[in-house]
Amino acid sequence: PSKALLAAARAAAAVRGAGRFGVRVSGEVDVDFAAVMERMRRLRADIAPNDSARRFRDLGVDVFLGQGSFLDAHTLEVGGARLSFAKAVIATGARAAAPSAEGMDGLPYLTNETVFALTSLPRRLAVIGAGPIGCELAQAFARFGSEVLLFESARGVLPREDREAAALVRAALLKDGVKILDCGKNLKASAAEGGGIRLQSAGEGCDVVVDEVLAAAGRRPNVEGLGLEAAGVEYSDKGVRVDDRLRTTNPDIFAAGDVCSPYQFTHAADFMARTVLRNALFR
Repeated sequence: PSKALLAAARAAAAVRGAGRFGVRVSGEVDVDFAAVMERMRRLRADIAPNDSARRFRDLGVDVFLGQGSFLDAHTLEVGGARLSFAKAVIATGARAAAPSAEGMDGLPYLTNETVFALTSLPRRLAVIGAGPIGCELAQAFARFGSEVLLFESARGVLPREDREAAALVRAALLKDGVKILDCGKNLKASAAEGGGIRLQSAGEGCDVVVDEVLAAAGRRPNVEGLGLEAAGVEYSDKGVRVDDRLRTTNPDIFAAGDVCSPYQFTHAADFMARTVLRNALFR
């Protein structure tokens, strides 16, 4: 869904910038946000069968739906069924971390998952977190026509990346109209009079009201409720501990993807999954 959204935003930006190629566009570029989101949902529905339970059952895989939990080093329970295994893989992924703004717990906010349920364009959007997800969605919504405020914590956009590369991204964001604020570390949130959410940071002089807040300040691995202690699998708030072969502290249980990796990207998870298959099933 994110790539469909970004493609639409890129198309809008290309039309607006067509003048430098000698292509004249008369009038304003009007983005039909509802149509953009409808296209995204249609594309997602088209590819859904590839990840469906039915497809894997047709391939001969036994699919159990429900909350899975380890009972011991070689037994798993899911949906009332007890399953014994020789090898297992933990691939529960990660979820968006809650925004760090004080007072945000009792207020509604979007994540990089729930943002795709929007049907109307937010007039004012705050994005808390200037990592890859925060930057790409901030730029996309600015290109759609939202007033976007991107909050970073005084370390700049893309804090983990090369500073010269990050500077290019920052310049591109500013060109598309994103307002970058460096007061994301000490934010306080509250419900605004008349609707919306008020974000303040007294020491930094920030005081704004927005219609929606998008949390993009990192991700948390999904390790809760899995019975990892019973299986002898060590973990922390950073995820499941694995060695160079992606084995956990139980040598018969492996892990792949965001639940164990600092590189939380689809292509990295795919590579890890292939590595796990080789290491778990072959010498």
